Amino acid sequence: MVGKILLIDDDVKIGQLLTKYFSQFDIELCVAHKPSDGFAMIESLHPALLILDVMLPEMDGFEVCRQIRQQPERFGHLPIIMLTARGDVTDRIVGLELGADDYLPKPFEPRELIVRVQSVLRRSQLAISDDKQLSEKNISQLKTDCLTLDLVKQSVLLDKQTLDITSMEFALLKVFMQAPGKTFSRDELMSELRGIDAELYSRAIDTLVSRLRHRLNDVRKSPKFIKTVWGRGYVFVAKVSSIST
Repeated sequence: MVGKILLIDDDVKIGQLLTKYFSQFDIELCVAHKPSDGFAMIESLHPALLILDVMLPEMDGFEVCRQIRQQPERFGHLPIIMLTARGDVTDRIVGLELGADDYLPKPFEPRELIVRVQSVLRRSQLAISDDKQLSEKNISQLKTDCLTLDLVKQSVLLDKQTLDITSMEFALLKVFMQAPGKTFSRDELMSELRGIDAELYSRAIDTLVSRLRHRLNDVRKSPKFIKTVWGRGYVFVAKVSSIST
């Protein structure tokens, strides 16, 4: 039984139709028609997943996603599927960079949305399992000589300075630092990050890696952290140690 799913969409008709359709799959869909109500419902209902429209009153869905990802202590690590009538690839990449887990352009078939909800929830459970394994090993930090990824505080330090980093960039760095020396293909990285449309694989991952490199000031010809393996993908080349609590 899937827990409650929250939809934030100002289209009342879509909310009614999806609520009825989701009930056929024993999924309880709760609906908010504006972001302020949505934020309150996340805190009160603790939904298993958020379906978030981009075009909203008060603020757009991108800003809603940004605020949720910037406040994990308030909203937790809530899986997000974004909906929009704007099918532009750039918009979808922006959503991914802000921390959305999937992206579905309107109009869509309700059955496809159900499949994506189920897929994101499965991937989210796998990610929780990975975090649990680290927790069971009492691993709180992954470190190089100058870079620290703090799994408890969900923060990154470079040369003892805290980096301004998105949740998706943090997740990508964690994937790399958990397996230094392993070459990840773009598809593998997207799968690890709980992926979106296949058509975005290469461009989305390349964009994320590029942004992460700039955050880490790792744009030199001989990279200190993330190296491109031409024709295969990317590898984290620095030596990593773990710190246990």
